[in-house]
Amino acid sequence: MAKAITILIVDDDIQLRNSFERILTSEGYSIISAASGEAGIVQIKNNLPDLVVMDIRMPGMNGLQALKEIQRIEPKLPVIIMTAFGTTETAIEATKLGAFDYILKPFDIPNILEIIKKALQAGKFMRSPVKINIEPEISSAESLVGKSVQMQEVYKVIGRAAPTDATVLIRGESGTGKELVARALYHHSLRSDKPFLIINCVAIPETLLESELFGYEKGAFTGAVSRKIGKIEQAHQGAVFLDEIGDMPLSIQAKILRLLQERSIERLGGRKPIPVDVRIIAATNRNLEEAVVSGRFREDLYYRLKVVALWLPALKDRKDDIPLLTDYFLFRFSSEMNIVNPGLTDEAKKILLEYQWPGNVRELSNTIQKLLIFNKGCPFTKKDIMQAIGEDQEKKPKDQNPCLNNFDVLLKPWISKKLTENIGENFFDSMMDNFASILIRETLNYTNGNRTKASKILGVSRPTLIAKIEKYGLIIETSVS
Repeated sequence: MAKAITILIVDDDIQLRNSFERILTSEGYSIISAASGEAGIVQIKNNLPDLVVMDIRMPGMNGLQALKEIQRIEPKLPVIIMTAFGTTETAIEATKLGAFDYILKPFDIPNILEIIKKALQAGKFMRSPVKINIEPEISSAESLVGKSVQMQEVYKVIGRAAPTDATVLIRGESGTGKELVARALYHHSLRSDKPFLIINCVAIPETLLESELFGYEKGAFTGAVSRKIGKIEQAHQGAVFLDEIGDMPLSIQAKILRLLQERSIERLGGRKPIPVDVRIIAATNRNLEEAVVSGRFREDLYYRLKVVALWLPALKDRKDDIPLLTDYFLFRFSSEMNIVNPGLTDEAKKILLEYQWPGNVRELSNTIQKLLIFNKGCPFTKKDIMQAIGEDQEKKPKDQNPCLNNFDVLLKPWISKKLTENIGENFFDSMMDNFASILIRETLNYTNGNRTKASKILGVSRPTLIAKIEKYGLIIETSVS
């Protein structure tokens, strides 16, 4: 059974500690508390939590003094600072000392829960080293697995680049393990005891991405009631992983370029350059060369990013690694879910080798998880594998969108019906929106909600697809995307 996530609340206000305990316990967290900085340090030494939420103003050892001591004891333990004095520089100082983030009292519950979620994820990534090329029976830790020639080259690049401060650009199809490589570069670097933050450039709306990365000054825009430190500044002396950088808006690309060139940033609404010491690791599944030619990606940033370029092979190009990966995932997930590993028949192993794995290692991982969840105690058969990856995979023509099969036969009756109804002046636009909504919905159903894969099938960028999903109000059950 997985260990409960433990959060330490440090505040001299007993009512606030009790409120936090009620809120966070209802979210499934295990809570311990302390009434002073000194007591909090004792708790950390005796029962290392996954996260600390701590007030700044307390009798005796204040929050900043306690934060320095926490950094000495366990530098990778994320700390969220609470303060009722957001107009002062105290919260900024806390961030510079290594706090993950700070929140102002009184705080908004959904907002603090979201910050806690992000801090826990960052802490997990910082404290969970990515092992390289392990044998599956040795460990169930997250690992880069593979003995193929292609993966050996990947390991060599990681070994050479990790101890340096060089910018690294990781490239490869979706699902090949770019985030794991980024984490391996961090864990084997000289910055491994400093912050490591992950930013998905397409998961955050464009209007929020700039402030998320660079922060903002009080009054920079409506609602900016106090200064906010961005992720780049929070990761000072550490590293930032910019995932899906190929989809980053041009306006923000210019600011990343400045960061790489001048080692400084400006907060939104600010005029003063702020020196920042941070290593940038970036990743994309886009063809950046084509994006540069079409004007969607800055050429100067492209060359700044690819100081070290690392290509991750698609799973279909390293099929010799499939048996090793399969054994690794079977061992890891059966251990995590406390399920007996029944193994596979020879026919099942053959199917795994013959399948093309368009979703790469991520798809193989999801398939093994699905197999174990519905395990009946017998070795997995060819039929089990085909059901897990989709029974009709063999029948589907390669690279063909199923939404377009029998296009005329299916579409003409629908158009005819619409033509008999009242036609308004926006009939064409309305029809195109109807069709686009159906096409996107069916494509997402086909990809099990994987938006990255759906955007490839449809031939549109992922941000465009997300915008269309929002426009048409589509509700899709998503898998990993």
